[in-house]
Amino acid sequence: MSLAIPSKPANKRSEASITPPSVQHELERSLLADKAYTSPKYLYDAVGSVLFDAICEIPEYYPTRTEAGIFQQYMSEIAHAIGPHSTLIDLGAGNCRKAARLFPLLHPNQYVPIDISIKYLEDAVQRLQQRFPYIEMTALGLDFSQPWTLPNEICSDKRLFFYPGSSIGNFEPSQAKTFLHHLRSECHSDGGLLIGIDLIKDHTTLVHAYDDALGVTAAFNLNLLRHINQILGADFNVHQWRHHALFNTTHSRIEMHLEARTAHTVTWDNAHRHFLAGEKIHTENSYKYSLESFLSLLESAGFGQAQYWTDSENWFAVVYAKAL
Repeated sequence: MSLAIPSKPANKRSEASITPPSVQHELERSLLADKAYTSPKYLYDAVGSVLFDAICEIPEYYPTRTEAGIFQQYMSEIAHAIGPHSTLIDLGAGNCRKAARLFPLLHPNQYVPIDISIKYLEDAVQRLQQRFPYIEMTALGLDFSQPWTLPNEICSDKRLFFYPGSSIGNFEPSQAKTFLHHLRSECHSDGGLLIGIDLIKDHTTLVHAYDDALGVTAAFNLNLLRHINQILGADFNVHQWRHHALFNTTHSRIEMHLEARTAHTVTWDNAHRHFLAGEKIHTENSYKYSLESFLSLLESAGFGQAQYWTDSENWFAVVYAKAL
């Protein structure tokens, strides 16, 4: 097993001292924009990754269990369509559990989990390698919002990109097309893509999935402020903010925001921003697609001959498409 992951910091000094300046500048620029926002990647530090795992277990968050049900019902068909002995590249792998469920039928020659939450990924892969010692595993810590390419140690034959959970919905549509096109460029004509898509449905179901009764999603969103404090050395007070989720009909997307409870000023290094009561930081989008629109997007990015499987209510789809 090869771990392309930086070593753990030697002490608990603020992450601002070890975070690349480009990351700090990107985050600072977004916080100082006319309408403050952050990239959703900052939701996924070690704590955020654990909280997201918890979100996947709550009743309101249907995507995980619905997608899992599709795989359980149609896994034999999916495996037959893909064929065995692929190079399985797991995008946003998290705890690696979703990909591990595919191992018994896909029999991958190499497993390549990729995630931005580096320490969390490292721990997950080390546990997984103990269960599947016969599968070569090469874990990578990558940020998909930055230019990236797979290293030479990743087998180029029959690359299967696995992107479950409708994470593609976090991209703006134009960014999604660029991202999918990049995946196509990283595989030969024998490659493909296995991806989960959250489909358009009634708005109440959508909003409740991102604003659960237990407040797990709220904790996940609010943890972003703690992460920003570590990166920038900022002084966000989590208690001065509340979680807010809504469905934007015009753009067919769920939006997550953090809303200031009171007027206050946040400072870091030589910068500061004064937030008015009710002012928001836009933290995440999650676009919802029709099946037709997503298949068209795949084709425009260089994937085709698509096969898809849905649940009985057509809430979610799993799509396999080949590189053209």
